[in-house]
Amino acid sequence: MQRLVFDLVERAAWTGAQAALGLAVVELADVSVWWAAPVALALASAKGWVAGRLVGRPGTASTLPAAKDPATPPGLGA
Repeated sequence: MQRLVFDLVERAAWTGAQAALGLAVVELADVSVWWAAPVALALASAKGWVAGRLVGRPGTASTLPAAKDPATPPGLGA
């Protein structure tokens, strides 16, 4: 259950950060707010790529360490 809470908080935090950055980018670029969604999508894709290779549990888009990632099979992340 605790791993699920960590996963939920991680996903919610990243989603909020990507949305806020998307809005900030379109405001600074002085373009239509409708561009915030594609910008946030690009940020989410970049975060997933980096997380899958450099941060968190290898092979996933999670930034959680293996011990806290619910996708880690029992006994591998502890």
